[in-house]
Amino acid sequence: MGEKKKGGGALLGAAFLMATSAIGPGFLTQTATFTGQYLASFGFVILVSVVLSAIAQMNIWRVLCITGLRGQDVANKLLPGLGYFVSFMIVLGGLVFNIGNVGGGALGLNTVLGIPLKLGYVIAGLLAILVFLLKNAKAAMDMITKILAAVMILLIVIVIFIVQPPVGDALKNTVVPEAGVTTLFPAILTLMGGTVGGYITFAGAHRLIDAGITGEDKLKEINKSSVMGISIATIVRIGLFLAVLGVVVKGVALDAANPAADAFKQGAGQLGFRFAGLVLLCAAVTSIIGAAYTSVSFLKTFHPSIEKHENAVIIGFIVVSTCVMFLVGSPVVLLVLAGAFNGLILPVTLGICLIAAHRQSIMGAHSYKHPVVLTLLGVVVVGLSAYMGVTTFATKLTELF
Repeated sequence: MGEKKKGGGALLGAAFLMATSAIGPGFLTQTATFTGQYLASFGFVILVSVVLSAIAQMNIWRVLCITGLRGQDVANKLLPGLGYFVSFMIVLGGLVFNIGNVGGGALGLNTVLGIPLKLGYVIAGLLAILVFLLKNAKAAMDMITKILAAVMILLIVIVIFIVQPPVGDALKNTVVPEAGVTTLFPAILTLMGGTVGGYITFAGAHRLIDAGITGEDKLKEINKSSVMGISIATIVRIGLFLAVLGVVVKGVALDAANPAADAFKQGAGQLGFRFAGLVLLCAAVTSIIGAAYTSVSFLKTFHPSIEKHENAVIIGFIVVSTCVMFLVGSPVVLLVLAGAFNGLILPVTLGICLIAAHRQSIMGAHSYKHPVVLTLLGVVVVGLSAYMGVTTFATKLTELF
């Protein structure tokens, strides 16, 4: 019974780790910005991006968790040396996004308690570090991500009741968007990258591997955890969309510097503004934890000492992120380029997993057959995400240089 309960906790923990890794400061800003731009039609963007994200995640989690191999190990088995390249991309993207997460945590502390940003950077980093100082850090990580996700959902629901968004209009536009499908295409691709791009989709899969939930006989549990992760992120996305929609439909123009917080303030006054700060703080801390854990998980199979001192390396990762944010303040160019660079990672990692799924030498000598439909849909997602990644990266390079 205890073993079953432990396994169930890991399944839920992996789902929440993946979801809260996605729900960072960028997630909040992105959702508020697109809602202000597309109004109720953003519901359609959420629907399509969720379907595409689920396809990508189910393909990747199946391959990793059935083989028991982490992303870098699958890549190295497919082509020697490829795993090192994948790890470099993941860790670089994770590090730079973590710098942004620390900044987001400081903004949240400033909004809620008026704490100066410099001090906020340190506090945000320390809050995440405390988790990995605990004896059973992974269990603590599972618990913290669940609690903070629940807090975010509760606060967003309260704001929804206050602003009273046009739910009927949102439902209608989720199926038949007034803005037009082609107009919404860039936003769909952006949301997909923000939900399962870079290190995010690997966070939960690597957590399941660490918990020993691997093998074909665990396929039902693996799929369940994967779908739960996408569902949790989607619930928060929909809630935030409705909360912001209730404000922007009244003709309110959001502050581009912090659209989510401004929407909460415009809709629910100072209480809403404080709620927004608390949501931002929770999102930042859980994303710091997820980014650090997942980035280091891409390194620990390369040398025994990294795995042996995993928590210390994770803490070091957070310390570096915090120090860079503290010293540089706002590394805008780095963050923008990292965001665009991260969009290039999903088609590479998903493509690797799709090929590996049909290699018996990688999947093992068991009877597993990867569903043809899932493979074909995965190929479509690779094509779409590759197009998004290349065009976005080229655009950002042109804008910056």
